[in-house]
Amino acid sequence: MALIEGCKHSLDITVPVEEVEKETTRAAAAIQVKVKLPGFRPGKAPLSMVRTRFAGDIRQEALETLIPRFLNAAFEQDHLEVVSQPNISDVHFHGGEPLRFKAEFEVAPTFELGEYTGLTVTYAEPVVTAADVDARVNEVLERKAEYVNEEPRPLADGDYGMIALESISGVDERVQQDELMLKIGDQATLPVFTENLRGLSPEESREFDVTYPDDYDRPTLAGRTVKFKATVKAVRRKELPEPNDEFAKDLGDYQSFEELRDAIRKSIVHEREHAAQEATKHQIIEKLVAEHVFAVPAIYVDRQIEVALRNQLEQLAMHGVDPRQLKLDWQKVREAQQERATLDVRASLILDKIADREAIAPTQEEVDREVQRHARQQREPVAAVRAKLQKDGTLGRIAGQIRTEKTLALLFDKARKEAPKPEEPKLEAPNEEAAVEEAKVDATEA
Repeated sequence: MALIEGCKHSLDITVPVEEVEKETTRAAAAIQVKVKLPGFRPGKAPLSMVRTRFAGDIRQEALETLIPRFLNAAFEQDHLEVVSQPNISDVHFHGGEPLRFKAEFEVAPTFELGEYTGLTVTYAEPVVTAADVDARVNEVLERKAEYVNEEPRPLADGDYGMIALESISGVDERVQQDELMLKIGDQATLPVFTENLRGLSPEESREFDVTYPDDYDRPTLAGRTVKFKATVKAVRRKELPEPNDEFAKDLGDYQSFEELRDAIRKSIVHEREHAAQEATKHQIIEKLVAEHVFAVPAIYVDRQIEVALRNQLEQLAMHGVDPRQLKLDWQKVREAQQERATLDVRASLILDKIADREAIAPTQEEVDREVQRHARQQREPVAAVRAKLQKDGTLGRIAGQIRTEKTLALLFDKARKEAPKPEEPKLEAPNEEAAVEEAKVDATEA
């Protein structure tokens, strides 16, 4: 066996002439019983004639049997874990001679695990202040706000306008929203809407152009100039509920507003703890990848890129974008993701090896819980969802994901955690006078 590059290897295989003759004879006999030649009953044509008439078919059938058989035998003999479809070349197949061919293929990488416990990483326990809780309470109040119609009057800054909006030109597909609520003068409202809606009263309309920035979050509008017709339907004001015990009881199983605040505080702690742990786990992965450098099969990288691209296309579709209209150079897209995909594959292989060494595996209960979560999301029976996940291979991926998460949890628990170093205060640039008097540095350079 010869190493070509990375995980790619090659083998030169020789099949003894007696094996070639035996398989050729068997292939010819198999064809003999099926063919019908003029002057002979079906299956009774002379074998020599069959060999002559169907030499190409006999050759192909013999090769399709001999090559896999002897190639797999070589793999087993050399204890090779082949992960790609072998590429067969240089086939030498002539009567009375041994069969020779060359196979190129990729094998699973082999590497030794270095130290993976006690890695030094930064981690800070989350801190939640009263101001944080107040901000989250305000978010809850905002979500429960009611919008009350005012007496008809011109829209002013701070008002909420209920608008009927329709596009006149500038977009491929007509935009129409019968009940769009905009806050006049708000930062989240494009200035052009505020300028054209301010002063309009209910039932009044105005046509105006809106030029969207190139990075606008709706790709169908990004970079376009669209003419709209906007009609004011109502002027509204926002009324927030009173933050009291009654509000807490209406919101859920809380006996008082303080109990609601405590639940909110715990929720923020949980969120920040999860985010902090995920960031630290990412540090662990980066350290492991940096300390375990080895080649990975190209087929693994290609699969990782395919998964990443599929996820990105699904995200685009969710935003109403047809990827076929983007006119992307997919080869360049793939090349741009090559390095990241290689690192991701290496990380996956390292974590998998750690899981093997630590005997980490998902329990049936953990898998069942995840299947039940999918069933709740899809509003389908658990048995039906399980069968579907089993059929498309998702169940195996779920088990693999659980295993990876448990492995990372172990590494996090055993890591040596240090508090992040405080950021150094940024020095203010000296003004022109200070630069001249104290540092003798040109003000523009300072």
